[in-house]
Order: sequence, then C-alpha cells, then structure tokens
Amino acid sequence: MWKLLVLALFAAACTKAEPAQERHAPAQLQTMTVDEVDASLAKGEVQPVDANGESTRKHEGVLPGAILLSDSETFKLSELPADKARPLVFYCGNEDCSSSHHAAKKAITAGYEHVEVMPEGIGGWVKAGNKTQAI
Repeated sequence: MWKLLVLALFAAACTKAEPAQERHAPAQLQTMTVDEVDASLAKGEVQPVDANGESTRKHEGVLPGAILLSDSETFKLSELPADKARPLVFYCGNEDCSSSHHAAKKAITAGYEHVEVMPEGIGGWVKAGNKTQAI
C-alpha cells in the first residue's frame, strides 16, 4: 500500500515539475559572428571583452583593444566600462568554451544594455585571418 502512495506522490510531483531541459537550459544570449565583430570593431561600435585565461591569451593573443577580465565568473564589474550603454561583445576560446557566456550573463544582470557573445571565440577569430594583439 505504501508503494502505491509513493508512486502516486511521485507521479503528481512529476506532472507539476517543469521539464529538465527547461530547468537547466541556459538563457539565450545574443550572438555576433566573427565577421560581424570585425566590421563593428572597424567602426568603433563595440567593445570586445576577453573571458579567456592567461594561457589562451599568451598562445592566441586577444582581439585588438579587448578588455581582459581577471576571471569569467568572479571578475569585478569595475573591469567593465562605466557606461552601461556601451555595446560589449564577450568571447573566449571557441564554441566549446562557456566562459564568455558566464561573463556576459553577469554583465546583463548588472544592467549592461547591449551584451553579445562571439561563440567562435579567439580560435574562430584567428582562423578567419584577423589580427590579434599580443599581451
């Protein structure tokens, strides 16, 4: 009898709970391609923000003029521009890296108005033949 009660309670809980993919789905972030970032940088329309670690920066370089975050999750908001209306594009190593997404979400939570991510990261930037800045 108690097994039936447990099963009934479990079934009721499962019907009210949201699906696992909705509970764990990352918030959608706006993205820019490497070419879009390149064009926007040329016009001075966007501020690149590097969420990579030191070893990636030394190996790959950084986008010209990029802000270098101390850490993608624990950086201080003072590392970002004071002007929260300034368009920011976050990037990290490549499409398998999530550091840029974490940092971008923190910026959005802090009230930055124009936040995007370049999913291809510095790897895609270099692959496209774009110039980097050594650190």
